[in-house]
Amino acid sequence: MRPLIRLASRATFSHCLPSGEMAAGPEGASAEGAGWGRRVALALLATLLSAFPAAAETLTLTGVMTGADHQTYREVPFKVPAGTTSVTVDFAYTGKDQKSVIDLGVRDPQRFRGWSGGNKAKFTLTETWATPSYLPGPLPAGEWKLILGVPNLRKDARAAYTATVTLDRSPVFHGFAEAPLKVGPGWYRGDLHMHTEHSDGSCASRTGRRVPCPLFKTLEAASARGLDFVAVTDHNTPAHFQDLAELQGYYDDLLLIPGREITTFHGHANVFGVTAPLDFQLGGPRAPDLNRIVDQVEAAHGLISLNHPGQPSGELCMGCGWTAKTDFARIPAIEAINGINAEGPLSGIPFWEAQLNAGRRITAIGGSDNHDATLTGLRGVGTPTTVVWAENLSQDAILDGIRKGRVFVDVQGTRDRLLEVKAQGGKLTVRVAKAPGAKLAFAGPGSAGLADDAALSDDDTRTFDLTGRKGWLRVDVRGPDGKLWLLGNPVYLAP
Repeated sequence: MRPLIRLASRATFSHCLPSGEMAAGPEGASAEGAGWGRRVALALLATLLSAFPAAAETLTLTGVMTGADHQTYREVPFKVPAGTTSVTVDFAYTGKDQKSVIDLGVRDPQRFRGWSGGNKAKFTLTETWATPSYLPGPLPAGEWKLILGVPNLRKDARAAYTATVTLDRSPVFHGFAEAPLKVGPGWYRGDLHMHTEHSDGSCASRTGRRVPCPLFKTLEAASARGLDFVAVTDHNTPAHFQDLAELQGYYDDLLLIPGREITTFHGHANVFGVTAPLDFQLGGPRAPDLNRIVDQVEAAHGLISLNHPGQPSGELCMGCGWTAKTDFARIPAIEAINGINAEGPLSGIPFWEAQLNAGRRITAIGGSDNHDATLTGLRGVGTPTTVVWAENLSQDAILDGIRKGRVFVDVQGTRDRLLEVKAQGGKLTVRVAKAPGAKLAFAGPGSAGLADDAALSDDDTRTFDLTGRKGWLRVDVRGPDGKLWLLGNPVYLAP
């Protein structure tokens, strides 16, 4: 029986004003004017929608296997259009109560792309990663074939199958985990900067030789530190994404966020949450300026952060400091603390504060920049730890928390130190936990005259009056020796 193919498509378009802003028309505008405005808006929307193809289309392949198909193969064709960025197949069939079995695989127009038999009912292929059992790589346009194998179907049995094929043209990636690893809002702890064998990470082999360090060693170290999430950020390559796709199922209590350190001659930047190809050759024809790279990141709904901007650039560390011409209005995060460089001449905090003073609202984060997963202590994975208030433990929620500035950096990478800062009703409320003996420290133009010299208890809450204060204000926590323990992010007061 020839399989049936049904086609559906979906498209979405939205435009949002910046947070906190509202659209306003001229005072006293007439109803006729308002109607004209609506008509113009609708016409503009229709024009824009026609310019953008559907983000995805869905094909439904159906058919029936009978006893005559026992121990045979059937190839079911479907068309993949040019520009497709991912192919996902969701497969189901009836007759399992009669021991019917239909195995699953796929071919593209040029080659065999994988076989999962009966071990998976759903799989995804992209250019840079694929569900285990399948091969990542280019997705050529043309006729693909779903391969159905029938190891068992009784003579009088009947098995109806349905394959839902989703062909996505959007580079947006929502994570290797199909559901949040933990539900509910809370503080989630992670490391946002690490390297493995896929770039310049190395460690001792089982016999003591120095070898490229396999990615699973980094995940083992993160798990041992009690982290909730990590972003593995090998230099300029998507090669490690397949490892992450294969390992997320096993590390089901550790969220694996794809990252890349875009390494240029004029600075390094981490990109989080993007698996689509990105250009990194800043200053060349592929990326003549930083905006070209940021365009690609934003199109994929990823997040870019400038790395270790306080480091020098030169022969000893080419491009390590940040010197690229930058539209900071498009930069959501800066790595204010890289490894052990929380303070001193290599700290990124002064660079970040300069942008805050220029009126930018940019989130400070931290990352270990670990290159050897076997190191511990201050050189190990998780030092420093970036702590994010997120709605749940998922890629989208963690990145959203970073964008909103709901972050503090635990410089020493503890498991439980806490810094909560709220500005509401003219009051600033600060809660610090698990930092006994430490003291509060204040920074920013909005903190002028604020002081609190009393040592903190194990769980302490303090309140301060914000009357008349303007600009940004940050609360940090410093240990009894004056060293930075917790770096806060600003609250933004009236200008």
